[in-house]
Amino acid sequence: MAKILLVEDEADLRELLTFNVKNDGHTIVGTDNANDALMLLEEFLPDLILLDIMLPGLKGDQFLKLIRGNAKFAQIPVIIISAKSSEDDIVRLLEVGADDYLTKPFSMKVLLAKIHVMLKRSRSDDTGSLVSYADIVIDETNYKAFVAGSELTLTHKEFELLMLFVKHPRRVFTRNQLLTTIWGYDADVFTRTVDSHISTLRKKLGEAGRIIKSIPKIGYKAE
Repeated sequence: MAKILLVEDEADLRELLTFNVKNDGHTIVGTDNANDALMLLEEFLPDLILLDIMLPGLKGDQFLKLIRGNAKFAQIPVIIISAKSSEDDIVRLLEVGADDYLTKPFSMKVLLAKIHVMLKRSRSDDTGSLVSYADIVIDETNYKAFVAGSELTLTHKEFELLMLFVKHPRRVFTRNQLLTTIWGYDADVFTRTVDSHISTLRKKLGEAGRIIKSIPKIGYKAE
């Protein structure tokens, strides 16, 4: 059972989602605005967030940027549920830090399946295993990453990218391979999302970011 925060201003949809998520065995708290959601984060500390974009007051993308910049909430998986369906909108939200995206109207079965997959990915089954490469150390169990002993503030996707590189040094990953492995997508239009996340990850790693090498016209590797 997981704790899920729902941020959705359509009352009927919020009620439907709440019923189905509860019926699936999870605890869910819902709100119709992102301002209240920020306060709920502190007291509820969810395992996953379902987030609409077009909200009254603070918009969904603004809320997402705020939590991705906070070390306490940065790695909480976020699934966007939105009526916005253009490729540009989807790519933009993925670049901001969304983990997945569903366009309204959507299948409830598909949403619940995505929740299951996201929760499984965010919870490590390993017991206290540490992986290291150069100055980087990754705690797989607690989803923490360190450079020269200092903890990094990474989003869930940034952490997964870093872990993939650290566990497979010198292996070249194409952009499409990274997109499929980390995001579950297989479409060229989203490959710029990979470049955006790699760029941000390098900056957060500081000097250690030099281990992530660009392979022209192909992808990336750790070396």
